[in-house]
Amino acid sequence: MDPRAENRLTFLGTGTSQGVPLIGCHCPVCRSDDPRDKRLRTSALITLHGDNFLIDAGPDFRQQMLTHHVENLRAILLTHEHVDHIFGLDDIRAFNWIQKRPADIYAERRVHTAIRRIFHYVFARWRYPGIPQMELHDVSDLPFRIGNAEFTPIRCFHHKLPVLGFRTGDLTYLTDVNAIPEKEMKKIRGTRILVVNALRHEKHISHFNLEEALRLIEEISPRYSYLTHLSHSLGKHLDVEKTLPGNVFLAYDGLSVTL
Repeated sequence: MDPRAENRLTFLGTGTSQGVPLIGCHCPVCRSDDPRDKRLRTSALITLHGDNFLIDAGPDFRQQMLTHHVENLRAILLTHEHVDHIFGLDDIRAFNWIQKRPADIYAERRVHTAIRRIFHYVFARWRYPGIPQMELHDVSDLPFRIGNAEFTPIRCFHHKLPVLGFRTGDLTYLTDVNAIPEKEMKKIRGTRILVVNALRHEKHISHFNLEEALRLIEEISPRYSYLTHLSHSLGKHLDVEKTLPGNVFLAYDGLSVTL
């Protein structure tokens, strides 16, 4: 990457664990011709100081990398261990080959345990030729640096499951969240760009709905906010965005924001 490249956030996927459209669904959103209503599993690419940092690597990882012509990754940051956030990790093999090194993966130890179980063949004593290569790095509640970039983990909850959001500079990225402890809110305050999940209109057991996401945005008062991890039941992109405050936007796959 060119070290002079612009710092950017690119939404690679903005959908739920099933994506949008859903298999077999014939609702107006799933039948929409608007490309903004076609949503892969939630993931984002943050480009900082010429390096690419990926947040989450779900089942659409390969397609997302090809679509956006991503040919190098400095590191992968994982919010939690659910399938729609880690099941693309087998495809890091391409980056192992291109970059001639294991992929650096940053996550909590609990997530490491899940990775070692699911991708057990990566860590086996006898390893089949061509399998992925991973270097797992522990993330605690303390800020950490990767090259020239600094990230601050933000403890959130996905129902009863502890998950992480991440802040870097004036950007805070939260997904699969329905509760944030007050002490963690302090890490978010002052954010200029806030990304947060807003699953649907109805209340949900493990995700913010639209009303709750807007309430968080109002409390944090960032300059711009983008809603992600959106289900088909939220409605069509064009219709929903008309109802939002002027500085709040529905993210969509491929949207790129200057940081």
